Amino acid sequence: MPAARPRILYVSDLAYPARGRRYCDEDIHLTSRLREDFDLALCNPRDAAALMDAFDAVVVRNSGPVLGYQDVYDDFRRRALAAGTRVYNPLTGRGDMAGKQYLLDLTAAGFPVIPTVDRAEDLHLLPGAGRYVVKPKLGADSLGLRIVSAPEAREAADGTVLVQPHIDFAYEVSFYFVDDAFQYALYAPHTDRRWQLEPYEPSAADLDFARRFVDWNALAHGIQRVDACRAPDGTLLLVELEDLNPYLSLDSVDGTRRDAFVAAMKESLRRCVTGSAPTGA
Repeated sequence: MPAARPRILYVSDLAYPARGRRYCDEDIHLTSRLREDFDLALCNPRDAAALMDAFDAVVVRNSGPVLGYQDVYDDFRRRALAAGTRVYNPLTGRGDMAGKQYLLDLTAAGFPVIPTVDRAEDLHLLPGAGRYVVKPKLGADSLGLRIVSAPEAREAADGTVLVQPHIDFAYEVSFYFVDDAFQYALYAPHTDRRWQLEPYEPSAADLDFARRFVDWNALAHGIQRVDACRAPDGTLLLVELEDLNPYLSLDSVDGTRRDAFVAAMKESLRRCVTGSAPTGA
């Protein structure tokens, strides 16, 4: 049984050089608040596997793209799954946690996502476009992303990359959830400044859109960010479902919403430690 104050190993790379953001500031704030209710230690992702047995749960936060330490991350996953370690987010995520295959699966299933294929013989399934986006299936933080012509897209589509039509969207918007509960939304009104975010008040249709992907992912606990773009016809299309270590942009929301998020995360973590279901389940 966990102690009266559960012991949390909080995993973050405070030195990760994120473009346009300071990951460390967010984790310094979150750990200062979580310490109000939990006994907490912070470590680099490269140390998590060696330390996790002494804790009731492992919280994976702003640990950077795992491509930079793939072998270490794979070892952490293997050992955590074998030991039944409680990891937050759980290691069962079907979104970015498992790579980008979900974009292909959701396209085939008819979900509202940016249409995505990975082979030249399937390019005809995409809407016609003058330019295409090509990105690695195991990419992160736009690493390896290219905008190419149709012939270049055909040459690149060998099964190892994703190919999407280049969409001149109006803006990108992100919806943030703790467990299955919506917390807040932020958007980038200027398409050339992705991380200059402002509060966004979603419509009921917007929330239905975002919840559809949270429900599909079916995580028992955790934090998810649903990234979407507003297409030229006004509809929302999924860009990414970030369920491993989504940056939260807490510095872009007011104090009331930030406090509400922290409170929701604390309750979610308690349920994770005890193995109880979310209140809405």
